[in-house]
Amino acid sequence: MNANASTKRPMSSFAELIERAKNLGPKPVAVVDAADDVAISAISKAVALGIAEAVLVGDEGKIREKLESAGERDLAAKARILGAVGPDEAADAAVALARRGEASVLLKGHLRTDQLLRAVLDKEKGLRTGRVLSDVLLYEDRTSGTRRLVGVTDGGLNVLPTLEQKKEIVVNAVQVFHALGFEKPCVAIMSATEAVSEKLPSTVDAKALTEMGASGEFGSCEVYGPLALDNALLVSAAEAKGIRSPVAGRADILVVPNIEAGNLLGKGVKYLGGSACGHVIMGARVPVLIPSRVESAEDKLNAVALGVIIHG
Repeated sequence: MNANASTKRPMSSFAELIERAKNLGPKPVAVVDAADDVAISAISKAVALGIAEAVLVGDEGKIREKLESAGERDLAAKARILGAVGPDEAADAAVALARRGEASVLLKGHLRTDQLLRAVLDKEKGLRTGRVLSDVLLYEDRTSGTRRLVGVTDGGLNVLPTLEQKKEIVVNAVQVFHALGFEKPCVAIMSATEAVSEKLPSTVDAKALTEMGASGEFGSCEVYGPLALDNALLVSAAEAKGIRSPVAGRADILVVPNIEAGNLLGKGVKYLGGSACGHVIMGARVPVLIPSRVESAEDKLNAVALGVIIHG
């Protein structure tokens, strides 16, 4: 994966993200257990936009049936179909493609997330790098009155991350934002309050991560916490609390204390805030996309574009 910061200005919307992906594509994207209506719709759009080359992995008969019923004749003609029996075999085959450099991104189709990640994390045949895997969700934030891309991590994989795991979660998120053109992204370590208290362990971890950031452990970024949601995203809220940090009120990345907080925040921006979203699993040899089955084809297209940009 290409983690180098872009020389262009930071992206502020999914429309920009898709345009940037067009310039980098097409990249081979393996859709794992590909007989899935929404995944097929997303990869079809990505192929039409010149972002992706489709590699459809799974039961060939079912895949062709889905393509036919969806009227995807153009995709059927262009796609490479790799036959596999069952979701586990499809996951193993897609991972093998990535290991050989024949797939730059993996996109979950009809199988469960744990089935895909089991193949990704296989000690002998998987895509391990020695790093913690974590989910980074992007959404379009308008809290300040200006649209911009903000990341939430980790609401998908790490249930109650330790301090060491949180360090790697920060590294993964910063890598995403460097790929999006952010030279020095602002990383907010989130909690329910900005005050450090032994009674709230997430605030103690936030202080430790802030100190690590100040010593340069995370490279080119600003790290500060603990911060509550309002004083992470609103300058006025940070000023009212007297918080002085480049991150306060201007956070690009929100690092949540546990999976519940990340899951609720991510679904809140989607279903309550009405934002488009896209997310990616970082820490493996290639970007892994695990959108839920209820996510729209638009969100899955955003995820594919994000994966292409991160791969570089």
